[in-house]
Amino acid sequence: MNSLFLAGSAQGSGVIMIVWIVILFVFMYFFMIRPQKKEQNAKNALLNSLAVGDTVLTTSGFYGVVIDIDDDTVIVEFGSNKNCRIPMQKNAIAAVEKPEDATESKEKK
Repeated sequence: MNSLFLAGSAQGSGVIMIVWIVILFVFMYFFMIRPQKKEQNAKNALLNSLAVGDTVLTTSGFYGVVIDIDDDTVIVEFGSNKNCRIPMQKNAIAAVEKPEDATESKEKK
């Protein structure tokens, strides 16, 4: 009789353990994986909307204007010097400001 009770309690604790593991994975998905996917999709949309003439901020903190776009690389012109054109990967772009956005913000000031 005692052994039947212990066997039943072992099965119950196994089910509880599986439920807690499922809850842990659901928690990880909603608080870790899903926000990262949203952020990655937003960055991909930003990079896909990149056009010639856009002002960009690089991950190293430099502002420049996009001169040319290839598949994975862009040529960015830094400063007012026309000789300072540097090819870089698209992934090195942290933020994009469209020319229309710049004129609207100047008009508001």
